[in-house]
Amino acid sequence: MTMADVTIMGAGVFGLALALVCAERGARVHVIEKRHIGAGSSGGLVGALAPHVPENWNDKKAFQFEALRMAASFWARVAGVSGVDPGYARLGRVQPVSADALALAHARADNAAHLWKGFATWQVMRAQDAPGLPLVTPSGWVIHDTLSARLHPRRAGQALAGAVQALGGTISTGEVPQGDGLTVWATGHEGLDDLSAALGRPIGSGVKGQSILLRHASPDAPQIFADGLHIVPHADGTVAIGSTSEREFTDAAGVDGQCDTLLARARATCPALQDAPVIEAWAGVRPRAKSRAPLLGAWPGREGHFVFNGGFKIGFAMAPVLAGCMADLVLEGRDTIPQGFGFSAL
Repeated sequence: MTMADVTIMGAGVFGLALALVCAERGARVHVIEKRHIGAGSSGGLVGALAPHVPENWNDKKAFQFEALRMAASFWARVAGVSGVDPGYARLGRVQPVSADALALAHARADNAAHLWKGFATWQVMRAQDAPGLPLVTPSGWVIHDTLSARLHPRRAGQALAGAVQALGGTISTGEVPQGDGLTVWATGHEGLDDLSAALGRPIGSGVKGQSILLRHASPDAPQIFADGLHIVPHADGTVAIGSTSEREFTDAAGVDGQCDTLLARARATCPALQDAPVIEAWAGVRPRAKSRAPLLGAWPGREGHFVFNGGFKIGFAMAPVLAGCMADLVLEGRDTIPQGFGFSAL
């Protein structure tokens, strides 16, 4: 097979994961990023890799399960090639559960035993028996799953970039002209805007998210998910809290009182964080395709151009396996993209 030249526009997790997979398959890869690595939502704080609930199973949920199952080997490979620790650890997740939801939680435990194929468990337990940081839960019960994992978004981006370069790929920043050959657009919410304008119909948009980072060392604790709030301990002695979902906003990078609300909720849920100092507040815009699923495929009407975008909230979890699907299409012309992840779903 002739070595392909692939230009990837965007150095977020989608663009860098694809660059790595293409380089591993022997392609000459050039990543072009107009700002810096992880400049968009891939440069955030949280890094929660969590599954769908084990019920109403469908192809999308099954595909995400496979992505979570292969995550450990993918990130270990990235760390081995780059020499940079991406902060991955499969430590599970704890969720408070209300008394009136206990029956459903037990039913989901039975479903998980079948659907997760023995790879991981979903267990209902007393809150005092759960691992990790103590929680305030009115019912006294929690759900503990062992499938969820954490990743440090910024370190993961640096690890991916290092691995790409170690395999001979190049990464350019600044206003760099587009290269020749095959081109993949992984340019986040701005790319969705450009695609919508080019096709004359709405393809997706950006959703702002705000999060905060606390100084608190619980490196081996599972993440917490409580009524939409993520609390994710990282290995470096920090805990990330997030995030908001803002469809309307005027300042994409601005933080405001919603961060105060996140902090108050986190401290009420997890009293161990009561005196943990805030070391950073962050805001960024996540790309949300109209279908809510990631968007992969050939750019309609542009020969040799492809789209890899829309990783809204699940980009880090899905990037490793979706990068393989994109590499199949770009390098070999094989369409292995899951149903519901292409332009036909919009």
